[in-house]
Amino acid sequence: MTNSQDIVITRIIDAPVETVWESWTNPEHVKKWWGPKDFTSPYAAIDLREGGKYVFGMSAPEYLGGQDSYSGGTYTKVVPLERLEFTQSITDQEGNALDPTAIGLPDGFPKETQMTVIFKKIKDGTMTELTLIERGRPQDQSIVFALVGMYQQMDKLVESVQK
Repeated sequence: MTNSQDIVITRIIDAPVETVWESWTNPEHVKKWWGPKDFTSPYAAIDLREGGKYVFGMSAPEYLGGQDSYSGGTYTKVVPLERLEFTQSITDQEGNALDPTAIGLPDGFPKETQMTVIFKKIKDGTMTELTLIERGRPQDQSIVFALVGMYQQMDKLVESVQK
């Protein structure tokens, strides 16, 4: 994509890598934090291996319509406790990619992005530096919504692992 930009978000989390890794790789843990503020995640399925698929569900709050949506993709690299790389698309509950414009998203919304999550032990292993990278995001207004959602989601992740 010629007019695309990478989004990079890094957070220091007061939890060991093992705990943060589990939050990304265990469906029951994903359901605690997936989605922006006020969204819930009633569904998560993970086949954690290179070539394995995942699907994460998200329910909007009633004040935003209450609809369910899904995102999913394929793991392209899995290095336990260090790195996850995967594709990400808007999908149905079975993980079949949907055309974003066919479900009302604006023209130019990416059909697929490439995600990387890097887990780094810091402070004698008691804390984690987590870096989230999204590649393939168009340089348009959707990047603002993506950033807001990703920061809110990261806040929920941090809260879930520090309880």
